[in-house]
Amino acid sequence: MNVHPEIRDNLEARMAPVSELKTRHDFKAAAERARALRSTIESAAPQIERQRELSPELLEKLHAAKMFRLLLPRSLGGEELEPATYLQVIEELGKADGSIAWCVAQASGCSMSAAYLPPEVAQEIFGAEDAVLAWGPSGPNAKAIKGEGGYRVTGTWMFASGSRHSQWLGGHSPVVDAQGAAVMGADGKPLERTVLFAKSKAEIADVWHVVGLKGTGSDTYSVSDLFVPETYSFTRESAEDRREKGPLYRFTTFQLYGVGFAGVALGLGRACLDAFVELAGIKAPKAYAKLLRENTVIQAQVALSEAKLQSSRAFLLQVLQDMWDSATQGKEFSIAQRAALRLAGTYAVHQAKDVVDTVYHAGGATAIFESNPFERRFRDVHTVIQQIQAQAANFELVGQLLLGMPSNSKLI
Repeated sequence: MNVHPEIRDNLEARMAPVSELKTRHDFKAAAERARALRSTIESAAPQIERQRELSPELLEKLHAAKMFRLLLPRSLGGEELEPATYLQVIEELGKADGSIAWCVAQASGCSMSAAYLPPEVAQEIFGAEDAVLAWGPSGPNAKAIKGEGGYRVTGTWMFASGSRHSQWLGGHSPVVDAQGAAVMGADGKPLERTVLFAKSKAEIADVWHVVGLKGTGSDTYSVSDLFVPETYSFTRESAEDRREKGPLYRFTTFQLYGVGFAGVALGLGRACLDAFVELAGIKAPKAYAKLLRENTVIQAQVALSEAKLQSSRAFLLQVLQDMWDSATQGKEFSIAQRAALRLAGTYAVHQAKDVVDTVYHAGGATAIFESNPFERRFRDVHTVIQQIQAQAANFELVGQLLLGMPSNSKLI
């Protein structure tokens, strides 16, 4: 049952940033490819959850639709989508399944490394149609010993979403000298490099036994004293050394991870709310003689949930529009813009989580069954919100800036 879809469509059209309208053709092409996969993804989702990884058959379809090339440079056959468009494509995938959307968002952030690598290295890593690079945050033992022509790398990294279908892995590593002392950059701060190496060089630990986003296969991996040439490394949070000069690559990978993960949450929230609207039109709880949709509390909850999704989505799109305008003009992002992006992305995840919580509880016992479209999304969105990009500490950091208090702006 679809209740007044034109209301939502009209609201989305009114709140769409100018960039969304200007790139409607590009967005339509990318989003339609994602949308066309929805029934296939939904059918495969239970198997993905059981096996804790994406199936080869689904991966083939995702690659054919270029879902792993959304942020890859056009010079390598990528889409190089602007961030507002990228957000909406991830959102479409999130409506179908959280794990799929998360894997695509994670791989998309990793693929931005191609903008920093020498052309021949980028081609080696990303040239194949099924190319996927995965990585995760490092543990305390990670280090890259600077030597002639490269680094000797040792470390353990966690949460490598999509590592089971990747060919390459990356390791974010503090740079040290032969004696183990931190190597400092020109700014006087310790250097960190992201080193890239073939997955076959790493030892993988199957640790992904979790409550949500089970299909991402976000395992832990390690290497010991592995030599990585300098050309297979880069600094991922600086736009200064990028080879690709397009405006997309003025954004850091960390910033676009926040955008992608917000898209996952918004997709989950939208799918849950839409599913509940259908349920409300057919379910009459035993203790209540009327349909759920006739309950005034439910009516208010649905309206407020719609407002939460629409407003947080519009806020994030508007921030991305503002930053995109700066990027296309060759300007550096201001601290205010960076703070707004952190705030908007975090807020979107929290609002989407609140929507999922609301409709999950309003659905009653129906929502707890695996056969219904609430239980997995409930677990998935509560896993999304545990990630650093969605932690409540982000609000504190931005609040300090808004109040004129001392704050570590490097974290924004």
